[in-house]
Parts: sequence; C-alpha cells; structure tokens
Amino acid sequence: MGTAIQQLFNLSGRVALVTGGSRGLGLQMAEALGEAGAKVMLTARKSAELQEAVAQLAERGIDARWVAGDAAQPDDITHICNETLQRLGDVDILVNNAGAAWGAPAEDHPLAAWDKVMGLNVRSVFLFSQQIGKRCMIPRRRGRIVNIASMTAFGGNPPGQETVAYNTSKAAVVNLTRALACEWGEHGITVNAIAPGYFHSKMADHMIELVGAEAMAARAPMRRLGDDDDLKGAVLLLASDAGKHITGQTLAVDGGVTAVLAQ
Repeated sequence: MGTAIQQLFNLSGRVALVTGGSRGLGLQMAEALGEAGAKVMLTARKSAELQEAVAQLAERGIDARWVAGDAAQPDDITHICNETLQRLGDVDILVNNAGAAWGAPAEDHPLAAWDKVMGLNVRSVFLFSQQIGKRCMIPRRRGRIVNIASMTAFGGNPPGQETVAYNTSKAAVVNLTRALACEWGEHGITVNAIAPGYFHSKMADHMIELVGAEAMAARAPMRRLGDDDDLKGAVLLLASDAGKHITGQTLAVDGGVTAVLAQ
C-alpha cells in the first residue's frame, strides 16, 4: 500500500520562501502552501504590501512572515535568505515568482529595460536557487524549487503585444529549470516550473485592458482567464511529496493556449 493521498500533499513542518509574494500569483501560491501546513516567508520590495499580505494569510490560519528586499539586488537576496533561515529555519520549498515585464517594440527596446527584466526574471531565480540550494537543500538532500515561467516562453506574441525581453527571460527560466534539475536530482532536489497563461495581476492587467479581457479569454480553448484558485493545485503538487518523482518539467496553467500554439 502506498502513502495516503492526504499525507502526500501535507506540508506540515516545512518552510516555504515565496518571492514576489505580496500580491497576485505569488500570494495565491503562498496561500496554497500555507493552507497545506507550511510556514511561509513572503518577500517583495514594499513593506506595506507585505504586511497586508501576511495579515490576509493570518486570517486563514496560516503561519506567515515577511522580509522586504529587492530580488534584483544580490545583497538583498543574501539578506532575505539570512532572515528566512534565522527566523524560520531551513527552507524546504522555494518559489521563485518575482518578475518584471517591459513593453516596447524590439527595435526600440531600451537596454536598461532589457537588463532590468533579465536581472529580475532570470538572475534572481538563479541566485535564490543557488543560495537556498547550497545552504539548505543540498546538505539535507531534499528540497523543492518551483520557478514561475510563462506561456510566453514557448512562442512569440500576437500583434500589438511587444514584450521581447519578458518572453526571452521566461524561456531562459524554462531551461534553467531543466539544468538545475539535472544537476541537483542526485541531492534529492526537484526543480520544476509553472507557466501561467492570462491571469489578472498588476503586471498583466495593462495588457488585459489593452487587448480586452474577452478577447484574451477567447484565445484559450477554455474561454476564460485564470482566477484566484488556478495555480494552487499546481504549486502544491510540485512542492509536496506527491510530486517527488517530477523534475525538470514545466507545467502550463493557461486554459489550453499553449496547446493551440503547438498545433
């Protein structure tokens, strides 16, 4: 007989660090991990938003803390990791969610904006993974890393949606996920990615308003945008023992948009 399904998804006694966790998709995933029993550390740049997010999680009975820092700055990443280990102990689950986008035609895309997107979307994923992997996961021979990519990693955009740096960065996240999974599998660490489709978030709402929510939903076979529950099951699977034999994979949670692109 195998392990009971409730136990496979149970995160009691585990510690999760969620970057970009003060709102949107990051907060949704933090909520899922906390409801499954994990202690959660949220990090983002703005203290006020983090305090509000932790209060929301506390209302649901979740043990949540926060530490402010800029994931684009290596010194801040070290500070965030130090604070998390000091206050909660070794990290079992790392969710690399912090990210940025920039809209501009490729021929006019500012170099500074390109570097900003790459620094936050790719470099921070590597640096957080490197620190938590080296300090917490490799020594204990266990860990779960979940990187947040995007369905834009798998192709270009429709006309009018000009986010060349964002698309490129998320494609890099997909292959960084594979590379880390191959290196760290021997240490009992799984490394996977989630590729969300169209969700309402501060980052995506400008594009949704520009294109129109109904028009964006029409691009998906499910004819809907993602909601406040649609990433919960995916992150819990990849963060728990239920996903212990899944690594190096990218799961699209996009209402089927990438299935259309694959035709």
